Amino acid sequence: MKKTLSAVYALFCYAIGFLSLLYWIASTGNLFPEASIDGVPVMDTGSAILKNLGLVFLFGIQHTVMARRGFKKWIIRFIPAHLERSTYVLATGIALTLLVWQWEPLGGVIWQVSNESVWYNVLYGMFFTGWVILFISTFLINHFDLFGLRQAYLRIRNEPYKAIDFKVVAFYKYSRHPLYLGTLIGIWSTPLMTVTHLVYSLLLTTYILVGLYYEEKDLIHVFGEQYLAYKRSTPRIIPIKLKQ
Repeated sequence: MKKTLSAVYALFCYAIGFLSLLYWIASTGNLFPEASIDGVPVMDTGSAILKNLGLVFLFGIQHTVMARRGFKKWIIRFIPAHLERSTYVLATGIALTLLVWQWEPLGGVIWQVSNESVWYNVLYGMFFTGWVILFISTFLINHFDLFGLRQAYLRIRNEPYKAIDFKVVAFYKYSRHPLYLGTLIGIWSTPLMTVTHLVYSLLLTTYILVGLYYEEKDLIHVFGEQYLAYKRSTPRIIPIKLKQ
């Protein structure tokens, strides 16, 4: 019975996490007017910016703190260890949905490309390319481990959890964090850059850079010299290696 409940919980968390990603993409790209981060401002500019800052801060705290080793050790005192990652995915899905759903429009247009222009298609092509890079990158690591399903599956089979080996394949040969590279391409590639979208992109980019600092500290702790050598030879995000 416990194993069945664990499987149901893991699948539920996966669904929430995956659907939140789709909602995020649709909102960022204005794919559906009802889900767009843009709209008619309903708050004064100062209050709207403060609220948006708070939403990114809340998401950043959840996404960064829950991923740290110390928090993981603490939380498995209250939940089974094999459901720790699923719980993280669930919390991330909720925090991301809240960020997008509650994002306050600011009004104003920085640039707008006509849908009859070739650049309109180029920008949307880049937009979708970014998210494809993100999704492919999850499978290059191990999509089901990243989203908590593998841990629950191994528990059902009474097999011990074995961490994913460090490997450098495909995108990871050119960027240490193609997940974030895809995200940055996705959030910045838009034919309609409003003030709302600009603030959104700037704040999320800032969070990504801050979050990467802590993520790489954990990776160095786990993989040691192997990751340090990789860090020295591979660009952090943008796949351009600068000359020393």
